[in-house]
Amino acid sequence: MSDTPDRPQLYLITPTDLDLLSYPDKLAACLDATEIACVRLSMASRDEASIAKAADALREVTHARDVALVIDTHIQLVERLGLDGVHLQDGARSIKKVRKDLGDDAIIGTFCGNSTHDGMTAGELGADYVSFGPCGQTPLGDGSTAPLDLFEWWSQMIEVPVVAEGALDEDLVRALSPHTDFFGLGDELWRHDDPAAVLKSLIAVMS
Repeated sequence: MSDTPDRPQLYLITPTDLDLLSYPDKLAACLDATEIACVRLSMASRDEASIAKAADALREVTHARDVALVIDTHIQLVERLGLDGVHLQDGARSIKKVRKDLGDDAIIGTFCGNSTHDGMTAGELGADYVSFGPCGQTPLGDGSTAPLDLFEWWSQMIEVPVVAEGALDEDLVRALSPHTDFFGLGDELWRHDDPAAVLKSLIAVMS
């Protein structure tokens, strides 16, 4: 639950390259600054030992504060590492199998780009949430964005919770606040020396 009923909840996305000497403290400062619904471990590395080491460090921070920790893509590591669920990157394609494999208690979300069709299908197949993005312009991907009217339509028509993520700034956060359930914040925070202060500034412009 959000500590402010009218504003979206917050969902933090880790950097893809983690410095385990400094990042857990930065994450802890953000979790202590305001209520956070979920943290996503999103590493570029495919080395399971490195991922496990990061998961152990972050789980200690998140679970001490009763915050869920999910992992990007690595379905097979959820139970092994004691995580709360998985964030998929393939729209609706693997939701049904992953739900069967991980069970009803696991958090399962999926990134759907700007496809409402994928989002609706994912919800029907058992996703706990869908995410759309990027919301702002980014050099990554093919240049497509998830526009404001997508979130406006979704909030009016669909009950499955939605996450707005990717290249967010204060203007986008202000515009999207009435229409999204969660903001997924990653590099928007971590590229700054004081992520917790940036987080507070973004919260200040939310409805």
